[in-house]
Amino acid sequence: MPGDHYQVSTAPPGRRTSLYSLTDGSDVGPEDEDPRCGPSTPLQRLHRSMCTDKKVMKELIIGHRVGFYKVRGEIGYGTFSRVKLAFHALTKDKVALKILDKPRMDVQAQRLLSREICNTEGLQHPNVVRLYEVVETPCRLYLVLEYAGGGDLHTRICDHGKMAANCCKVAFAQILLAIKYLHNNNIIHRDLKAENVLFTARGCVKVADFGFSTRVSSRDRALDTFCGSPPYAAPELFRDESYLGPPVDVWAMGVLLFFMVTGTMPFRADTLGKLRRCVLDGSFAVPPWVQGPCQRLIKGMLRPLPQDRHAVDQMLGCDWLLPVEFPWPLLGPEPAGWQNQDEEEEVEEEVRAGLEELGFTREHVRNHGPLDSRSPVTGAYRILLHRTQRSRGCETVPVVRGMVRDPKREGLRAYRGFRHTSKFCVIS
Repeated sequence: MPGDHYQVSTAPPGRRTSLYSLTDGSDVGPEDEDPRCGPSTPLQRLHRSMCTDKKVMKELIIGHRVGFYKVRGEIGYGTFSRVKLAFHALTKDKVALKILDKPRMDVQAQRLLSREICNTEGLQHPNVVRLYEVVETPCRLYLVLEYAGGGDLHTRICDHGKMAANCCKVAFAQILLAIKYLHNNNIIHRDLKAENVLFTARGCVKVADFGFSTRVSSRDRALDTFCGSPPYAAPELFRDESYLGPPVDVWAMGVLLFFMVTGTMPFRADTLGKLRRCVLDGSFAVPPWVQGPCQRLIKGMLRPLPQDRHAVDQMLGCDWLLPVEFPWPLLGPEPAGWQNQDEEEEVEEEVRAGLEELGFTREHVRNHGPLDSRSPVTGAYRILLHRTQRSRGCETVPVVRGMVRDPKREGLRAYRGFRHTSKFCVIS
């Protein structure tokens, strides 16, 4: 499977190649250029500068350039990685460059990285961060990811407090869409938290960081690895027993929604042991000023028994999210409702035309498949594809419209007139 093995390849003795060559013999060196062939393409000029320009070569050596990317300042960091802003030298698009030092990675970290690459390889959803390319050097591995320039949800709430009701509905609806898409593709995130929910400059939500994700043969397959962030961990994780993946993600979404609407966490403790007891007790209280439908949604996600928790489809149709108008149909694993087959063909043709304008030939595209993330051709292709899809409205943000009367929901709305209490929470 792509992404399972990452080893530095070496060229056969006596053959002149480049680390950034696209196909054997496809690149043109400065001494091979024939003026009778007309002006060189952007790709040829870039490759020539990377092989002969001393300034560019120095930038490659010291890490200011990685492959076809110009590296800028740091925008984040993790346990084993740093994230820097970068630009594609040909398309000029911004990307996020996740940098991992291979000597610091143990076997477990390498396995998680391989799984992250495999799981994100073919994902294309407006609310999931995309993987464009993987670049490897002898000491480092670089994941070229979609750049979301609007910051993360945790920072936004810590800086500005709880979210307004309509903003919360729009953001949470997009998180639900992303998790539905992942689960439909048999991928369990397992590390959903506010720090891993990003925003674009236009307000589109992006679920990121698939380091703890796993792909399962079916959604009812039992898992046994404790991973993720303890404040978002479901009770079955703290009980150190096997668990099903989807309910774990649903519990994390419940914690996330509580944090979004209140600005605080439902389970708080000074130590991990105390936090464990709080989660296992299931003791949390939703502030009474939170809307009743939202309280019921939170309570439905934070039920101690996994089988009692809401399903994702059930949440998408809940009363609280009824006013949210989604930009595409929610049926099927692919969010393809925004374009038909003719439009898909138009998008593909537009992307191929853009590649040819940059200097990538059809032979380049044939020799580097769309799932070959280690290829700079694939990196450019995915960036142009994403840009074209955005221009056609694939990342249109959901909107909150006026409440629509739905006879099927009148029974649920009747509960607004009642007051329910329990030792866990108050719903009004």
